[in-house]
Amino acid sequence: MHILYVVPYAPNPIRVRPYQLIRGLLRRGHAVTVATLWSSPEERQDLAVLDAWGARVMAEPLPRWRAALNLVRALPGSRPLQAAYCWQPALARRIRQLLDAESFDVIHVEHLRGAAYGLGAQAHLADRPGSPPVVWDSVDCIAYLFEQAARHSRSIQGRLMTRLELGRTRRHEGALLQRFDRTLVTSAADQAALTALAREANPRGIIRPPAIVANGVDLAHFTPGLPDQRAPAKVVFSGKMSYHANVTAALFLVQEIMPRVWARHPHVQVQIVGAQPTAAVRALATGDPRVTVTGWVPDLRPYLQQATLAVAPVLYSAGIQNKVLEAMACATPVVTTPQAVAALQVDLAAEVAVAPDADGLAQAVVQLLEDPARRRQLGQNGRAYVERCHSWTAAVSRLEVIYQESMAQPRPISPRPEGRQFAVGAAPSRPIS
Repeated sequence: MHILYVVPYAPNPIRVRPYQLIRGLLRRGHAVTVATLWSSPEERQDLAVLDAWGARVMAEPLPRWRAALNLVRALPGSRPLQAAYCWQPALARRIRQLLDAESFDVIHVEHLRGAAYGLGAQAHLADRPGSPPVVWDSVDCIAYLFEQAARHSRSIQGRLMTRLELGRTRRHEGALLQRFDRTLVTSAADQAALTALAREANPRGIIRPPAIVANGVDLAHFTPGLPDQRAPAKVVFSGKMSYHANVTAALFLVQEIMPRVWARHPHVQVQIVGAQPTAAVRALATGDPRVTVTGWVPDLRPYLQQATLAVAPVLYSAGIQNKVLEAMACATPVVTTPQAVAALQVDLAAEVAVAPDADGLAQAVVQLLEDPARRRQLGQNGRAYVERCHSWTAAVSRLEVIYQESMAQPRPISPRPEGRQFAVGAAPSRPIS
């Protein structure tokens, strides 16, 4: 197949879903053109990896001023800020030029931030017979995430922002589901949430639920280390530390869970590993030598392989938590919350340790610190689980089937007026309907 893959941020090992899906499609012999944005020299370098794999990369910069201008323009209206953030007219123009010059079998568009490019592609090709299907990979249901964030975020600013965005996002996502040939999500919870929003938007319509394409983990990359590499008393929490759910989780870990652990085991070390830590996260390491905030690291694996435990105290989430899968792949025993594993089919007794609150999470950490045999068994069981259930090869195979089904189904007729606005490069300020 000839695939146009539109992703509104540079695919890389942190943005693992497009990174691995593109890689897998190329390995299966498909021709993939990646239309994307970059916001830093590091992200621009990430794109060279895709080029080395054999993808054709068409990229435009998204400077901070452009993203900020998008938000300012969207704020007075009713369009979600998330949907406006990554709009780059130069990329939209290049996509239109590409569609004029070449034929594609399928157009794949990722995330709410990228949906506008999919609408624009539909509008641009609307009058052409045999136009390719547009598959929207929502990844997560953002409104579902915001509903949780409004309740659990530890930042007043974060709670206010999510409340501002929630109503806009609910309406926008609900309408989007009916606009694309197929929609994808990573989990059953996101599937149910997005379907419910679509029913709110169109109570009398026939709603086709999104297809689930679960995230995998690179099992050849994330592997167990040697047993003697493990520290005797070190817990690790990993993730992008500018992401609001991870910021909330990091504060919860150090401020509420660890004091309970330290009461029993005062020498336990905490490593918070991930790029772009906020000031609130960096402050956690101030004045306590037991806490380390690393910032960006070139390779996450040594931190997971050397940790005694991986703790993921996520209070709200959507989709699949890659941090949990990566730790399990390294055979690092995982202590986490029900929210973090809601999308996984794990055995809560044998493959992870789960508790809903600070007391329970601290107790689970203490018990595992004191029981090396159970730690080893939990780690081995976790590795076996991801080998069984979270292969990227299986995810790519599922994606191929969805592409083929989409190509076989009848195309919708002409787009609505807002799609035409996208097609000529103007992102409307109102939500679609």
